[in-house]
Amino acid sequence: QVQLVESGGGLVQAGRSLRLSCAASGHTFSTYTMGWFRQAPGKEREFVGGISGSGGVISYADSVKGRFAISRDNAKNTVFLQMNSLKPEAAAVYYCAARRGSLVSETARYTYWGQGTQVTVSS
Repeated sequence: QVQLVESGGGLVQAGRSLRLSCAASGHTFSTYTMGWFRQAPGKEREFVGGISGSGGVISYADSVKGRFAISRDNAKNTVFLQMNSLKPEAAAVYYCAARRGSLVSETARYTYWGQGTQVTVSS
């Protein structure tokens, strides 16, 4: 069982940056692939990006490529989502998720989920 807790959300002006964190419980964090997802009101949850257990493989959705960066600190059981040049359409609840296995973008293939953190972007 893995428990995930996101933090770092809030209100930010368009064009500014925000860094989200996701802290995981347990002693096997490095064996989990971690994903970041977001869900805006009335929309389906979508893949933002993810990182393999070792950190050696990272993938991003096309909509955030070049502006968002994912990293992890396995010693601290934490994964990060650095969001730069934020646009109003980035406003959503952001979730981190964990799975055993390769990095994938499908929501249904992630086993554990955090409760989410709200990101609001003002124009």
